[in-house]
Amino acid sequence: MSKDNKITETYEVSPAAGYAGDVAPKTAWKILSERSDAILIDVRTRPEWNFVGVADLASVSKKPALLEWQVFPSMQPNPDFVSALAGGVADKDTPLLFLCRSGARSAAAAKAMTAAGYGTCLNIADGFEGPLDAQSKRGSSGGWKASGLPWRQS
Repeated sequence: MSKDNKITETYEVSPAAGYAGDVAPKTAWKILSERSDAILIDVRTRPEWNFVGVADLASVSKKPALLEWQVFPSMQPNPDFVSALAGGVADKDTPLLFLCRSGARSAAAAKAMTAAGYGTCLNIADGFEGPLDAQSKRGSSGGWKASGLPWRQS
């Protein structure tokens, strides 16, 4: 059994096209807590990290990897994303959990790293802030923050 199958059999993972699957924020936290090799990659932009906040993994003795999928302010795709992450993660069986604002950029990053040969790429569904609510605002109806998971602002 591959490590990818172990993750998808042990944790609640929704199937996805092009990568190992989607996980809820609380499932991502459980994986990060229980798997010493699991890495959280926050693919948002520097202003998002600075002004909206980042996941706080100190209680599980980890730090999120911060690597922009799209480079601020142009929001053009980061041409060095795959090579930069691959340079920092040699083991292609490492569980990689990708996080963005709402789950779209992180899904694209999970697909890119899967295409680069990484076998356990998971997208954190609803991202850090979650989907838009009825008032067209994020943060109250899903995502890392609304799930009550640890985070901090600088």
